[in-house]
This record gives sequence, structure tokens and C-alpha cells, in this order.
Amino acid sequence: MSLLTVGTVAFDAIETPFGKTDKIVGGAATYIAWSASYFSERVNIVSIIGDDFDMKELELLRERGVNTEGIEIKSGKKSFFWSGKYHLDMNSRDTLITDLNVLLEFDPVIPESYWDSDVLLLGNIDPHLQLKVIMQLPERPKLVVMDTMNFWMTPDFINPLKEVIKKVDVLAINDAEARELSGEYSLVKAAKKILTMGPEYLIIKKGEHGALLFRENEVFFAPALPLDDVFDPTGAGDTFAGGFCGFIDKTRDISFENMKRAIIYGSTMASYCVEKFGTERLKHLTHKDIEDRVRSFIELVQFDIVLEG
Repeated sequence: MSLLTVGTVAFDAIETPFGKTDKIVGGAATYIAWSASYFSERVNIVSIIGDDFDMKELELLRERGVNTEGIEIKSGKKSFFWSGKYHLDMNSRDTLITDLNVLLEFDPVIPESYWDSDVLLLGNIDPHLQLKVIMQLPERPKLVVMDTMNFWMTPDFINPLKEVIKKVDVLAINDAEARELSGEYSLVKAAKKILTMGPEYLIIKKGEHGALLFRENEVFFAPALPLDDVFDPTGAGDTFAGGFCGFIDKTRDISFENMKRAIIYGSTMASYCVEKFGTERLKHLTHKDIEDRVRSFIELVQFDIVLEG
């Protein structure tokens, strides 16, 4: 059982109503790898960093069973850096700084030792690069999952984006992106339209309002768990994706019913992610922590009712 993810390993600086950080480790692939490592026996990561990156962080990932062979280190260059400030509602934010740095030179190469990965999770990067990753693998993984964002839904990128969408099994986007990609306001109509573009499954993430899973005429809704403290939503969507794909990889079951379970496990991992800044909360979980919170999700939606009539 193994999972391959391609995306950013980076630095973030974050400010929320509850505090702020200097540079901390972030990046989509980082959150994905930490989250998936609690399920997959082997997580293979492809990314690029500068030599300013803290190598101790890579060692921590390796201790979790993450293979970092595919992380390219550029000597004399700086890692990708993003800084943002969240508003009081924690759903909206302002980007303060985006320094692409080595990301401008990212040309992902998939090591041969990664070729047998069972699940491929394409992090939110240029669709040209996502397509290149798919084409490098000699055999198609059992499941291909894609994350993207509205930045790539512009005239410069929409055609390659649609080419990638044709080749994946699962597309994961948020509600605003689903509306933009489809041109439909109703999420049900948006989902139907997007599913005609190629993927068998569509996940629409709604942040603190949960997530929707669509397949043909089937739909499943998973709520978000109400939390006492939300310190930092950065990386929650990537953590969700890592948990979702990690669970699928562990169970080797890509049925709609099992994807419902995977949505809950992904939501569970995301609920832990937001409790501290960066990846800090993900570093100190136990399998008991995860199962206990899954039970909380079950209790949240489980009820008995007698229908009248």
C-alpha cells in the first residue's frame, strides 16, 4: 500500500485573530504527507525546496514513513514562501506575501521507486505539471485524485486544467470553485456538469460547513465537527485530502460506500489540523485520537426516528 503526492513543501507565516507565527513549515504536500502517514504504509512525496529549508522537518517526515527521495533541493535558492492574514470569521483571508522562489523551477520527476504507488494525489499546482506527473507513470495508479483552485480556472490555464480533469477519478474543490468551473450556482447542478468532464467522483469542500461527495445520482454529505478552538485553517483542505486518500489506500476499496468513510476520516484529520498553527497538531496524534474523533462524527449525525404515515 502506497500513496504518491506531488505538491509544495514550503514556508508559511500566518496571522489569525488568535495569534501569529514567523516562518513555519507549510505547503500542500507537507500537510498531505503528514495526514496520509497515519493510514498509508508508505507515502511518496515529490516537491522542490531551497537549501534554506529545515532538514530536521524532512527527517520527521521520514520517521513517519514518508519517502522524500522525490524532493529536489536547490542549492543557493530559497523555498516557496506564503504569508497570509485571516479575518475574524476564519473563512476569508488576505494574502500578504507570495514568493514563488524555487517553485518557478519546479519540474517534477517521479523516481522509479514511486512508480508502483497505488494512489496518486495531485496537489494544487500548475495543471501542466499535474499532467506531466500522470504521463510519467508507466502504469496508472488504482485511484487518481486531483486538487486544484480558482487560480487555474483562468483563460491561461483552463484548457490544460480540463485535460487533467479528464484523466482523474476524483476531483476535490471548494464550493466557490465548483460554481466557477461549472458556471452553475446550484451545487447539485454544478456537480452534475463537472462529472461530465471526466471524473467519476467529485468532492466539494465547504470548510466549516462540511463536505459533499457526488457520484452520478448519488450524494453524501459529511458535516464539519464543531470545535472549541480553531487557531489556523491553513492546510485544512490538504490535510482532508491526505486523510481521504490515505484511508482509501489503507482499505484498498474505491467503492462509493468506502469513500463515504474516507470523507469522515479526511474531515477528522482536518479537524485536528486547525487546532494549532501549521502542521504542529498533526505531528502528535495517535490512532486512538483519530478513532475517538471519528466516533464523535458518528455521534454527530446518528439519530433514531420513527416515520409517521
